[in-house]
Amino acid sequence: MNRDALQSALSQDGCISARAALAELEASAEFEAFLNQTASAQQLWEIWSWRHEVMLDTSVTPRPGLAEAITKLQAAGTARVYMATVTGSQRRFILVLSQDLTQCVACW
Repeated sequence: MNRDALQSALSQDGCISARAALAELEASAEFEAFLNQTASAQQLWEIWSWRHEVMLDTSVTPRPGLAEAITKLQAAGTARVYMATVTGSQRRFILVLSQDLTQCVACW
């Protein structure tokens, strides 16, 4: 996956985290797409919704955008997805991309 394709996928997602990740990417942030294995959005939803719940129960502040990303992962159901990261000057973003790599399913 190249930078242009990732920028295109992020530009289609209007959430605050995706816009921030796109801005970092446009400012030459490092990125990595993990294309060697897909997961189902449902599996990621199960993992991250549990982690989010634990964070709230233990008074740990969740990453910005995590609650919205969890909702989007649940809505994606059993769709196969890939993960990627964008490491910017302010923070590291976790992205979930559609199987065809054209859409950002969730970002936090």
